[in-house]
Amino acid sequence: MTIRNDLDPLAEYAREFATDGAIHLNGNSLGPPRHSLVGELDRVVSGQWAPRQVQAWFQDGWLDLPRTVGDKLGSLLGAGPGQVLVAGETTSTTLFNALVAACRLRVDRPVLLIEEASFPTDLYIAASVARLLDRELIVQSRNGFDTYLEENGAQVAAALAAPVDFRTGERREIRPITALCHAKGAISVWDLSHATGVLPVDLDANAVDLAVGCGYKYLGGGPGAPAFLYVPTRLQTTVDFPLAGWHGHAKPFAMTQTFIPADGIDRARTGTPPLLSLVGLNHALDPLVEVGIHALHRRSQELGEYFLECLAERRPELLNQLASPRDADRRGGHLALRVAEAEKVESALADSGVHVDARPPDLIRFAFAPLYVTREQVSRAVDALCNAVEGTQ
Repeated sequence: MTIRNDLDPLAEYAREFATDGAIHLNGNSLGPPRHSLVGELDRVVSGQWAPRQVQAWFQDGWLDLPRTVGDKLGSLLGAGPGQVLVAGETTSTTLFNALVAACRLRVDRPVLLIEEASFPTDLYIAASVARLLDRELIVQSRNGFDTYLEENGAQVAAALAAPVDFRTGERREIRPITALCHAKGAISVWDLSHATGVLPVDLDANAVDLAVGCGYKYLGGGPGAPAFLYVPTRLQTTVDFPLAGWHGHAKPFAMTQTFIPADGIDRARTGTPPLLSLVGLNHALDPLVEVGIHALHRRSQELGEYFLECLAERRPELLNQLASPRDADRRGGHLALRVAEAEKVESALADSGVHVDARPPDLIRFAFAPLYVTREQVSRAVDALCNAVEGTQ
């Protein structure tokens, strides 16, 4: 099926991405690079690193890049300048830093609360933090999480949740949970990894306390791209991070033996940041910022709805296997189907040039990244899905 460009206005952006003809519906795991990334990396390596060596940290803005990229990312997160930092850590390390800091803000409270449907790393890190700080880890269902906060919130030091369920794509509204945390005196911590780049999260407007997210999913920053950390201005003078690296020092080059935290968001820095990874993430953000988070969200919703329309036309019985909310406003950037022999279907789709991912026991996730997925690709992907399902029956 050929789709007219005037009906698919953002399709022009897809030409910027190096997809090698494949259809990438797994951008909630790893997005493809832009063609111009190689040139950007060469510009930094050949034009800055090679001729200036260590002086490039000072002459080419390398030292400022964690804040520069953070502020750029802040425009997608609804966060004002100086509140987002990309220090160069993994998502796991950044979440650990945030959770310990959250508990330190409420030293007299014994409970760390988390949803049982959280991404596994979140559960593992939360359990480790609870053991480290001698807190009680309470794991609740989605509804139980809310109820526990309502009934026992005065015992909760920090509550960790995500605005998008990583399996089904179901949304959780940030504002009411954050408001409930504040009403009970708990610190709200949000993992934005499956929302950033496709969903408005409005961190400032929602008065979020702390938030983390990764750079390699919808942001397309590359394999293992560094994570980000959001700390609102109101908490920056009191937050106490466990990872106290020299770049987070008020005077890092003084090389003193005692740690004195830097002013503002810089106190969240740790060690020397991975410069080339930061350059890759910075480069990936440009078209996303240009389009804007609200247009990105609309686009992702439209692609998801078109996917379901195509499926209804070709194999309507598969709609009965939808594991995600049917209402687009209740989903993030992906949806999931329950399919028998999901891993075989995923493999068959890959052989057809359609990249998705399966999650046990029977889910296949389809992610609609706004800038490199087109309506025409969605139509072709549905055809490939129907053939793959038939081939496993």
